Amino acid sequence: MGAVSSREAFFDAGLAALSELGYGGLKLAEVCQRLGVTTGSFYHYFSNWSSYTQQLVAHWQEGMTVQVIAAVQAEPDPRLRIDRLIEAGLTLPHSAESAIRVWSSIDPQVHAVQAAVDRQRFDVVYESALVILQDARQAELFASWAVYLLVGYEQAILPPDTSGLRWIVGQLLETLDSGRFGSVPHDE
Repeated sequence: MGAVSSREAFFDAGLAALSELGYGGLKLAEVCQRLGVTTGSFYHYFSNWSSYTQQLVAHWQEGMTVQVIAAVQAEPDPRLRIDRLIEAGLTLPHSAESAIRVWSSIDPQVHAVQAAVDRQRFDVVYESALVILQDARQAELFASWAVYLLVGYEQAILPPDTSGLRWIVGQLLETLDSGRFGSVPHDE
């Protein structure tokens, strides 16, 4: 067995295991097998499994949310920001994200990261929609709709249908562009 060149490779292997096997498949032996290394190589990079899993979800948050948001915020046009966010959302590792949501239901630390990711994703869509719609409640509902759509797609036990998801997202964007929000409900 060879040596792994980076911590990044362990994170990639962990996300791949989550994607292909679900939360139950994320095991030290599985990660090492995917990389063709011994557990000694793992312990060269991580002090223990708990440390690895905490760093894995932090790595996922950084790469799939923080960096994406930072990149799209450089776009001054709020509608183009939303397009870029939607495109990023369509290309997320949906199976891995689904497994992380399962994991977050039983691990409070993972839950905290998942809650932060959902909030960050909501906030960036909300901020852009608010500039476009000029109505806080409409922007809130649009951002909620976008997050609910993503989470629902990731959690559904249906065959993946990225072309169908792309069409559904097109309907979401068409509603934004048409301004057909009309009267929106408010919590009582």
